[in-house]
Amino acid sequence: MSPRPLLALLFPLLMLTGCSSGDDTAEAQQTTSSSTDSKTGSETGSETGSNTDSKPTVPDGLDPGWNEFAPGGETICSRGTPYAYWVRPGTVNRVIIDFIGGGACWDDTTCGLANAIFSPDVTNVRKAVAEGLPSGFYDENNPDNPFKDWYHIVIPYCTGDIHWGNNVITYGEGDNEVTIHHKGAVNTTAVLDWIYDNFSAPEQLLVTGCSAGSYGAAMWSAHIAEHYPQAKVIQFGDSGAGIITSSFFEKSFPSWKAEGVFPTWIEALDPEQHNLLEMALADLYVGVSNHYTEHHFSQYNTAFDENQVFYFQAMGGGDADEWSKQMYASIHEIQDRAPTFSSFIPSGEQHCILPYDNFYTVNIGGVRLVDWLRDMVDGKSVDNLECSDCKTPTP
Repeated sequence: MSPRPLLALLFPLLMLTGCSSGDDTAEAQQTTSSSTDSKTGSETGSETGSNTDSKPTVPDGLDPGWNEFAPGGETICSRGTPYAYWVRPGTVNRVIIDFIGGGACWDDTTCGLANAIFSPDVTNVRKAVAEGLPSGFYDENNPDNPFKDWYHIVIPYCTGDIHWGNNVITYGEGDNEVTIHHKGAVNTTAVLDWIYDNFSAPEQLLVTGCSAGSYGAAMWSAHIAEHYPQAKVIQFGDSGAGIITSSFFEKSFPSWKAEGVFPTWIEALDPEQHNLLEMALADLYVGVSNHYTEHHFSQYNTAFDENQVFYFQAMGGGDADEWSKQMYASIHEIQDRAPTFSSFIPSGEQHCILPYDNFYTVNIGGVRLVDWLRDMVDGKSVDNLECSDCKTPTP
């Protein structure tokens, strides 16, 4: 198959807004590397983030636009380059935690290809921020955007492990040898620590992500909900249905050592009590949803997502029809087992919706996705929606 679908996977990395040049972002990285405290504090102006009048704290001292942070420590990208993340200030005490996509790797072939099948560093995010490309739900100037006033934290992805891993492994031999740092869980933890230090009591959190970021959002939503028991959490997985082959699970999990990120306080997801290799993404959604029934969990997938089909075939799976059949079966299983889960499945093959302008136009039966999400944020009930003419282009 042509590598074209990968462009759709990487496109979210090019859709983040920003206002600084490449030199400015390098300077910002050096500044935040030496002291991330320079951009922390509270709504009351406290340098420590403490709050004497019980008013919820939010970050203080953020510059307009996107702020780059280099956490250092044990954070790292797949081939040893430094990790960084980005924060855009908001005007309300609500937070978007946005896991970026960028492929995956799990064996000698897929990890050795580097840019061909997964994103190995944060260069694309930094470039997108410097160039300033507002689109989709990143466009804070669109009055139709229900999240335009929210704080927005971008968690880049450069470890090939869907934000779950904690391992260093060498693939291949001789000239083909490559060492990969599958440290997605370490990087995510560093970003969440900053969030926890700077937001004492957010009213709402949208935990989301496109493609590989969708899996990050699904897993880490449990950790975020556990940390903020009084906040309303909405999880929205964009184009990550988890349709995989059994051989993929058997290869990827040992490579990533992802068992450490599972929420052990949820009995149904405790690796000590269950064989994770016998579980599917549906089990993760059901376990988290039924543990946090006061929150809402959701997925968006087009009926024949070209990129998810590409990876399904790379794992040894079947064609688009087979992927679609299994996707519908997984979604319907979650719906049957988890009352607080909802899904939106429009027609077409498009991969990811969050960074595209048709985030505001895609609809099923006249119900726009943006309004469907707005109702979810407002605490209204939403229907499970599926296309009827599923092979037409995505609206």
